[in-house]
Parts: sequence; structure tokens; C-alpha cells
Amino acid sequence: MLALPMVLLLAPPHFDVSAEYMAGTKRQGTVAVTFRANDPDVVVNETPGPRLALDPAQTVLVDKQVPAPKGAVAPPDPQDGKYLDLSLPVVFPVALAAGAPAGDRDVKAKLTYFYCSKREGWCRKGTTEVEFAVKVP
Repeated sequence: MLALPMVLLLAPPHFDVSAEYMAGTKRQGTVAVTFRANDPDVVVNETPGPRLALDPAQTVLVDKQVPAPKGAVAPPDPQDGKYLDLSLPVVFPVALAAGAPAGDRDVKAKLTYFYCSKREGWCRKGTTEVEFAVKVP
């Protein structure tokens, strides 16, 4: 019997995602998330909007986002949706945690978003792990 090698072809991700902490005033700041589309036809939905969940193990930042609405969300319509301008970052409000140790700290988070292809007529839920540096004074 002849054994054939198995080849696993993975489709490239639809987006490259990066995140950056931007310090504000009085221990407030934002996490700016940038999407770079690998396919110009694929867009990120404005509603429901992206959500950032800080890693529960981290002790540097506190989430200041407005809680997501409870209940089921209607699936996005790829032909009639509103989409984010990906030339601008999506920002999430955060604050430095009380007692966060001074110095440079790495923070992990999970980004959840919905995206659509108008050309192919589908929408999907995406999740991406991001990591960014925070300088705690």
C-alpha cells in the first residue's frame, strides 16, 4: 500500500490585526486596534461592533467599555450592512488598574468581530488574540 503525504492548505486570514495601548490622562487610556484587510472585498461590521476582552489573568488594565447588549443579535446582511472605515483604528476605553506595578507590561486580549464579503454574500464571526505593551508610570 502506498502512503501519500497529507497536505493541509490553510486559507490566509482575512485580516491582519494589531493593537496598541495609548495613554491618556489621569490613568485613562485606550487600546487602538487596527485591521488590515488581506482581501479588499472583506469588510468589518459596524453593528455588531468589535469587542475587546482583556485577559482575566492580567492585572494592568481595567475595561471601561459600555457592556454589550444582552440577547441575540440579528445576523449581519452582507448586502445591506454598515461597515467600519478600516483606515482608522477601532478604540476601546481602558484604565490603569489600581496597584498595577510600574514598568513595561505586556497585556493580552481577545478581539471578537463580525465581517462580511459582499462579493461572495457571506458574513462570519472572527476572533483574534492580540498582545500589546503598556507602560505603567
